[in-house]
Amino acid sequence: MISWITSSFPSPRKTGRGKGAKRQGEGQNVSPALAASLGSPSGSPPGTGPAGHLLPVNGEKGRNSGLLVAITILLSLAFAFVTALPATAHEVRPAFLQVTERGDGKIDVLFKQPATTTLAVRLDPDISAGLLSGQPAVVDSGTGYQTRIWKGLKPGKTGLGGRSVTIHGLDRSITDALVVVHYADGHDLQQILRPGQESLSLDPRGNNLPVLTYVQLGVTHILTGYDHLMFILGLVLLVRNVPTLLKTITAFTVAHSITLAATALGVMTVKPAQIEALVALSIVFVAVELANVGLGRTSVTQRWPWLIAFAFGLLHGSAFAGALAEIGLPKDNIPAALLLFNIGVEIGQLVFVAVVLGVVWLLRRIKVTEIAVLKPLPTYAIGAFAAFWVFERLHAAII
Repeated sequence: MISWITSSFPSPRKTGRGKGAKRQGEGQNVSPALAASLGSPSGSPPGTGPAGHLLPVNGEKGRNSGLLVAITILLSLAFAFVTALPATAHEVRPAFLQVTERGDGKIDVLFKQPATTTLAVRLDPDISAGLLSGQPAVVDSGTGYQTRIWKGLKPGKTGLGGRSVTIHGLDRSITDALVVVHYADGHDLQQILRPGQESLSLDPRGNNLPVLTYVQLGVTHILTGYDHLMFILGLVLLVRNVPTLLKTITAFTVAHSITLAATALGVMTVKPAQIEALVALSIVFVAVELANVGLGRTSVTQRWPWLIAFAFGLLHGSAFAGALAEIGLPKDNIPAALLLFNIGVEIGQLVFVAVVLGVVWLLRRIKVTEIAVLKPLPTYAIGAFAAFWVFERLHAAII
């Protein structure tokens, strides 16, 4: 895999000073495609004019050197941010709290938190009047989650009435928490708690989870799924015309819907750890495709963009569907939750594409895209982050 990746990226030009060494740009034969990708006139080597020179000459040297330093610093900060928050790259799984009121009046409580988020902030559920003050009967840190179970709690004659539930630590995280309450009379209560809204009244007459909340959950998580957004960014950079881009995004959406429906109906099951590693590898593929285009080589994605988007859409959709299904949503709510979540994901995706197209249009208007040193930066940034995620997630999947 390493040789496949490195062979697709251009290697730096040697500028030796040994015997027979030539000055840069002297006697070099550069292909027209490569020259065009670097901004030089077709057939002329980089370094023979300001448009194609990676280290500009004359009066532009200081200005562009400063620009290069600024870009390097920004990329370093971005890399530090992403590597410091590996769990947020594609962490779409909310915490899950289920409170069940039994026929004998006792209470069972199940709480599940994605194991990766416990590294940053530990979440602790609490039901007023100290109902969860005792140690849980079961604590399990397997299968990618930390699970805590309390059994046979005695709430007294009033039951759950007048009590409230709070998720401590939620205000210091980026994780949402789905709360499901099953009352002895058959009534159910569902709500989503998030940072800034960490408490919920357990009044049986409370309103159930609004439909738009599931959609909002999907929008929120796609816009914080940095690896998924990076894949979409690669597609936008590869597909140059709007009609083809719309077909590509449509194919990606259809693939998402198929995977989510299959998971909701129990036709397929996925293992999130392995899927996440494959998602990262799909981004490496897109980065390699971008590098091939920059070198004037044939790009499979540019030839069949909708097919590539559809294939990898199935993979990315599996990551979303598998994560939400595994968290422990009630079986009678999984199809509706996945459908609405998928709608939210697609809305967020379209918003992101619109923003990217707007930024590209603006950069072209101010002619930033004509600066040769900036052209390969998106390719190398996408490739670097994706390669890091591949090895990180393969390690997690194996262990």
